[in-house]
Amino acid sequence: MDEDDIEEKLTSFKKKFMEFDLNDQEEIDMMGLKMMMEKLGVPKTHLEVKKMIAEVTGGISDAISYRDFIKMLLGKRSSILKIIMMFEGKANEAPAKPVGPPPRRDISSLP
Repeated sequence: MDEDDIEEKLTSFKKKFMEFDLNDQEEIDMMGLKMMMEKLGVPKTHLEVKKMIAEVTGGISDAISYRDFIKMLLGKRSSILKIIMMFEGKANEAPAKPVGPPPRRDISSLP
């Protein structure tokens, strides 16, 4: 996947997100999600929408942020999600720890 594809996908996702960000608070609240589901032809009850938001946000919020929206679209394990978050400058992953035993030291590496 090249950068043009990522940029195109991001633009598409942002437009969708903004379409349902009804109060311009950079989040999709219950009414926005309810409207989105209706537009997708899968209407949900108030309780179902509330449950969906809790599932997506881990129960932390009553509205879906842009990052949560991307996770919702792509799934939590998606490599595309990681690429997009890196591209967006929002990836805050810990540096990878080396695997296995530490490298052997020689006499010149000692203090």
